[in-house]
Amino acid sequence: MVRRVPANARDVQLPITYYELYRRLRKQFGYLDWWPGDTRDEIIIGAILTQQTSWKNVEKALENLRKDNSIDLRKISGMGLARLQRLIRPSGFYRQKARRLKALCAYIFSDYANLDSFLGRDRATLRKELLGLNGVGKETADSIMLYAAEKRVFVVDAYTRRITGRVYGVEEDMDYDRLAGLISDSIPASIKLYKDFHAQLVELGKRYCRPRPLCAECPINEHCAYFISLSKDR
Repeated sequence: MVRRVPANARDVQLPITYYELYRRLRKQFGYLDWWPGDTRDEIIIGAILTQQTSWKNVEKALENLRKDNSIDLRKISGMGLARLQRLIRPSGFYRQKARRLKALCAYIFSDYANLDSFLGRDRATLRKELLGLNGVGKETADSIMLYAAEKRVFVVDAYTRRITGRVYGVEEDMDYDRLAGLISDSIPASIKLYKDFHAQLVELGKRYCRPRPLCAECPINEHCAYFISLSKDR
């Protein structure tokens, strides 16, 4: 069973800001060169494939595309749907994801001369266009914008929600844009920092702030409302 944030967690006074949290995590984990993709095409493909699955499964699908010499959006745009489904099958929901990838590629190469033209839109326009595509939600759109288009947007994922919920008592169902704004308004406006902070939160979530958290071992437990409130209840 997932342990939920105690109701009194929001009453705990925490001597740590979001930027201080980032600095502590970076000291713990070092600089994390992330997103795991060598090209913008690979980053965009990975952003679609990682929906509703683990990155381990995405890596298997990406490896299939590499072996097929098809980790290329233009090649995918001209690929048969059945072949694409077969290649990305390890990522799960492969029929749905194949259609989404094809739709994204079709949109890019029918309306723009190349990927540069598409990603070169201003931040608001590009986000609106991405969100208008089938199966592209805010997390996927912002991952593409931050890591492929180098736009300054903060990506909110499940790790972000879990960690901010436990550390700061943030409501689990807080609006995506509101939470992203809450974090981005509290840290320096730097694309490099946005990327690394997102990576740091992912690392913390994978290692310690799991659905069943390893609180006693967590490097930031002394600043976490969840841990502090549990300790007070003992």
